[in-house]
Amino acid sequence: MHAKGYEPELVLCSTAERTKETLELVLPVFAGQPQIRYDRSLYLAEWPELLAKIRTVSSGATPLMVVGHNPGLEQLAIALALQAPSAAERGRLQKLAQKFPTAALAVLDFEIADWSEVKPGLGRLIDYVRPKDLNGENGGDDE
Repeated sequence: MHAKGYEPELVLCSTAERTKETLELVLPVFAGQPQIRYDRSLYLAEWPELLAKIRTVSSGATPLMVVGHNPGLEQLAIALALQAPSAAERGRLQKLAQKFPTAALAVLDFEIADWSEVKPGLGRLIDYVRPKDLNGENGGDDE
C-alpha cells in the first residue's frame, strides 16, 4: 500500500477483533496517521449498508479505507466498479468476482466532489491485490 501511495485519510473499521488486528498490521506502513472510526454497524453489513455508511463521510476525508467483512465488501466493490471501461479494469473485476479473500485490497477511484455522490457503477477499479499476489505465488492459501 505504501509503495503505491495508498494512504487513507480516514479508515472506517468494523469493531470485530479480526478487522482491528488487520488494520493494526497495515497502520505502520502509512507515512501519516489516518483518522480511524471503529463502527459496530460495519460488522457483517450488506453492501447497501456499507454504501450508505460511505455516503455519510465528509468530503474532506479522502482517500477513504473501509475494513470490514465479506460478503458485503466484495459485493460493494463489484457493485461500485461494475461498469469497468478498460480491459485491465475488467480483468481486475473478474479476479475480484472470483474470490475476495481475507486481507485483499480493492482500490477504487471516483470522479466525485463528495462521498454522498457515490453510487453503483461510478468506481474505477484501479487495483486489486490479494495476499498471494504479494508473495509472488500462483496459488496458495489466501484465506
